[in-house]
Amino acid sequence: MSGAEVRADLWVNEYISPWDIYQHGITDLLWAAKTEWQDAQIVKTGVYGTALVLDGKWQSCTGDEFLYHEPLVQPACVMLAARGHAPKTVLILGGGEGATSREALRWKSVERVTMADIDGQVVSACREHLADMHRGAFDDPRHDLVIGDALEYIKDPAKTPEGGWDLIISDLSDPIEDGPSFPLFTKEYFADLKGILASHGALVVQSGPVSPPELFRHARLASTLRSVFAHTASISSDVPTYPGPWSFIIASDEKPEIPSPEVTNEILSANTDGSKFGPLKMFDGEAMVGLMHLPKHLREAIDAETEVYTMQKPPTFFGTGATR
Repeated sequence: MSGAEVRADLWVNEYISPWDIYQHGITDLLWAAKTEWQDAQIVKTGVYGTALVLDGKWQSCTGDEFLYHEPLVQPACVMLAARGHAPKTVLILGGGEGATSREALRWKSVERVTMADIDGQVVSACREHLADMHRGAFDDPRHDLVIGDALEYIKDPAKTPEGGWDLIISDLSDPIEDGPSFPLFTKEYFADLKGILASHGALVVQSGPVSPPELFRHARLASTLRSVFAHTASISSDVPTYPGPWSFIIASDEKPEIPSPEVTNEILSANTDGSKFGPLKMFDGEAMVGLMHLPKHLREAIDAETEVYTMQKPPTFFGTGATR
């Protein structure tokens, strides 16, 4: 039986489990380096545009990154604004592509976005090759780029604005054993972040896949955040170039309420500016309700989980990947 036509000779093989691989056909390798921290590539794909790959793990690509970055940033901003605290100060930990910064900078209320990423080589490559993703966010006068260790940055009192950060976004790569974000999904880390948040503030954590074999990690991250914060809310978004639906968790000491679609749309209209970065593609009031209303099996897993990740027992994801 004849197969479909294959137009790629180079493939990114992302190892999901000992039995599963997710593949992407690559048409061009734009940049590659073995940095101090990780193996990194920026590649062109046949269908989904240009992508960043770190340690064999697909990070994001121009074709569908909005399905990741808009849900990562916008729901928490809307919740803060609905409580009368539209974000003024935003700290992004990770976020090398610059798209997380882009989403925060949409907000008219934002006076300062600080992005702290450990790998300067990757950030420089993203600035050069992923302009369609960051859209000039690095050059916005409100944006402050720090190349350094997130753990060191958050423990320096001089770096925290008076009254604490309104919003902290932990947009870190998956915690594989040898990766740079290995300790940054633990109770100790989240407690440090709570210490530099404003009393009304919110923390958002990218929390991995929620496909059935892997959702336990999300549930344990939610349990870990509940051990530090009074309230958490989970988000799930389908990103086609990921091997399953992806998730985020909002944590706060104030209960995160979902406004009605009409109220969310009013908040977005009054508080965001699409003239520089273009309009939001996937996020609005209806989308927010859908993103935060999880299926039964995921809600049950989150509610039942009690394990807490610590520095002595941090989470790790399976494998890395390979380009071949």
